[in-house]
Amino acid sequence: EGKSVQQTVELLTRKLEVLGAEKQGTFCVDCETYHTAASTIGSQGQTGKLMYVMHNSEYPLSCFALFENGPCLIADANFDILMVKLKGFFQNAKANKIESRGTRYQYCDFLVKVGTVTMGPSARGISVEVEYCPCVIANDCWNLLLEFMQSFMGNHTPGVPSVFGTKHDSIYSPSDTMGQYMELFNKIRKQQAVPVAGIR
Repeated sequence: EGKSVQQTVELLTRKLEVLGAEKQGTFCVDCETYHTAASTIGSQGQTGKLMYVMHNSEYPLSCFALFENGPCLIADANFDILMVKLKGFFQNAKANKIESRGTRYQYCDFLVKVGTVTMGPSARGISVEVEYCPCVIANDCWNLLLEFMQSFMGNHTPGVPSVFGTKHDSIYSPSDTMGQYMELFNKIRKQQAVPVAGIR
């Protein structure tokens, strides 16, 4: 409350450093929106669909293509070139590029990424991604994640992400992380004037 995006990021990173977290470089997650080309909609009476093409610096050789409420395709980094060739089916919504950039921190077995979410030249919100590295079953470590997040986020700690409800006891994957970034980016797009904090 009453703080700019940059002030809030600095506050969070300072709290992490006081805990003893060490900087481990930077990260970037970006997202470009594509919509169904007008030529493919009209005749069949279908509604337009959105597809999000995303990149994550943690997975530099991969590209993620996500449909809202749909599947996630993981392809190699050349997928962007394919999208140019598919412009008759999917068109880039150029003004909709959004990204989160920031610093990676390691604290014991936790990896924390605090980022500033930007659209164009302006900061629109904050992302906080927290991973408990030894565990691959999301539901098994939620209470531990929650307790750790409360140590530096206080009462701004989020509730259980939707992916935890759908994964149950299955293995958490990079596409689950990208789905959460997509949800956060869409929330920020809809609330453009208000900074939003999102947790992974």
